[in-house]
Amino acid sequence: MSKGSPGPGPGFLVWRLANKWRVAVDRAVGPLGLTHAQYSLVASLYGMQCAGERPSQRRLADHTGLEALYVSKLARALESAGLVERARDPRDPRAVQLALTERGQAVTREAFGVVRELLQDLLEPLGGPDAPRTRTFTDELAILLDAPLAPSVPNNESTQGRTP
Repeated sequence: MSKGSPGPGPGFLVWRLANKWRVAVDRAVGPLGLTHAQYSLVASLYGMQCAGERPSQRRLADHTGLEALYVSKLARALESAGLVERARDPRDPRAVQLALTERGQAVTREAFGVVRELLQDLLEPLGGPDAPRTRTFTDELAILLDAPLAPSVPNNESTQGRTP
């Protein structure tokens, strides 16, 4: 970076923070037999189950922001590991519902503790998880996540005259 450069932009910083968090969670939950993506799935599923929901793979994909095909792949791996049960939705035979097994619930609760400690470390520079700066940061992240974001289409000969 040159001396006169304004520094990294927000897109780069968000990307770096997301990667830093993913790698840290991968390392933290690895001993429990989980990856970051699997943790995201079981943690979300745990919360939904506690609320009385047995979500479909599609619903879980929408909730986590992961692609439906990726959720399906993760769910199959978690099923093979004995952490998740997959069953056809009796109301829609095309849909697959997910639920944590007893073992999946136990592993998820253990993972929660490990990730909670990790989050404490991440948020310490802002004053910790309950600090005003952390609440502001969280609110601003939520605003950014709620903002629609569509990739721009380059204006060249191959796209001219087409509607996106």
